[in-house]
Amino acid sequence: MPAYTLKRTFVAFLILIVVSGLTFSLSHLSADPALTIGGEQASEEDIQAIRKLYGFDRPIHVQYLDWLGRALSGDFGESYHYKQRVFDMVSERIGRTMLLGTLAILFALAVSIPLGTLAAMRPNSIVDRIALFIAVLGQALPTFWFALMMIIVFGVWWRWLPISGHTQWANYVMPTIALGYYATPALMRLTRAGMIEVLGSDYIRTARAKGLSPASVLFKHALRNAIIPVVALAAVWFGFMLGGSIVIETIFNLKGIGWLSYDALLRSDLPVVQAIVLVFASFYVVLTLLADLLNAYLDPRISVR
Repeated sequence: MPAYTLKRTFVAFLILIVVSGLTFSLSHLSADPALTIGGEQASEEDIQAIRKLYGFDRPIHVQYLDWLGRALSGDFGESYHYKQRVFDMVSERIGRTMLLGTLAILFALAVSIPLGTLAAMRPNSIVDRIALFIAVLGQALPTFWFALMMIIVFGVWWRWLPISGHTQWANYVMPTIALGYYATPALMRLTRAGMIEVLGSDYIRTARAKGLSPASVLFKHALRNAIIPVVALAAVWFGFMLGGSIVIETIFNLKGIGWLSYDALLRSDLPVVQAIVLVFASFYVVLTLLADLLNAYLDPRISVR
């Protein structure tokens, strides 16, 4: 297990380095930072002076190593547009995005695992068909369209929930459902398939033959083994949710780092974009690493492969 943990951690670190390098290079190729800072009215002399002042005239790899060294210490530079420290801008909003992502993945798991388990226990029953309908509907509905429909129905017509803001718990109800429902079909199908496979295995028949209670067979023996791939997929989806919260945060005006990244892209605010991409990538890589380690703990055979 320690060797497996060390190997997976090293791979995760390499992935972060590659992602940060690609992000830094592509962002500088897509826009001229000096022109962004100087504005459209800046003269050529002003642009050259800005390049000299900020070090944009240096080779790209030198700029990257300098940025990476400062980023590792929490210094992501200053926003070109807002003239604020990027670290302060991100840290001010990251809690809202983390809260939204956590609520969304918990909602998805709370719906998908019970439905997937019930569908596996009674294949081709009415419960199984309802689960299949929810899965197909979840895949067919675009997240932004589903969010807008909830705003119209629950926010405008019935006035049950606020349609924007982040100051009260009710502001997170519709964003949580809209973002969490997007992951529900995949998690539910994987739970159903895993439970069907496990319930038909020899050790489950042996457990039943020993006279164990149905609840013990289902939860202690079947669900524990069937949920291993679900854990890994949930971690991946959690990373997707944090990155995919851009659309949801913009629609509901939550103003987390998803909304901040959308605003930074519109303004070509490269320091903010680079910091947010690195943060999202770190979330995704760390969550995947934790899922791998948890799976290795639940199934020790993984760590010796």
